Amino acid sequence: MIELLRKRRSIRSYTDEPVAQEALNTLVEALLRAPTSRNNTPWEFVVVDDRELLQKLSSAKEHGSSFLKGSPLGIVICADGGKSDVWVEDCSIAAILVQMTAESLGLGSCWIQIRLRSHDADTTSESYIKGVLGLPEQLHVLAIVSIGHPRELRPPLPADQLQYAKVKHNGYAQTLTR
Repeated sequence: MIELLRKRRSIRSYTDEPVAQEALNTLVEALLRAPTSRNNTPWEFVVVDDRELLQKLSSAKEHGSSFLKGSPLGIVICADGGKSDVWVEDCSIAAILVQMTAESLGLGSCWIQIRLRSHDADTTSESYIKGVLGLPEQLHVLAIVSIGHPRELRPPLPADQLQYAKVKHNGYAQTLTR
């Protein structure tokens, strides 16, 4: 697992090659195996591989979602907020698990934040996505994860660039020594 964490980088440029059905099945299984608080499973997922829908979703927010139009796959991470007060955390766990699974399959991925973002001056990103995908009112949209075969290769972040000073030991005053 640590090797996957070392290699994983946000990938925003993909080849035109579609994600194989077997890989998609594995990604969906990873989503459905994500742990949730008290096993409430408030999350729901919309798998999008239709190019026209991906094009529409790529304008979900003012900045930082346009690369989705070049992705062969997007997974919209949603939840019924009425089922759990920690739906954000539950969905976040599912999102990172699907990203790590994508990495294990040789695919690239990138998180596109939707919650608390704007599509334009009058519309939230969530409302826009609900309209595009016909999502029910009770669902909240946390993020979209783009997935595909990487066109770009990004080297792992070197260990000496990790922010070890952010790790404290036995309280906040002392940094953990390595």
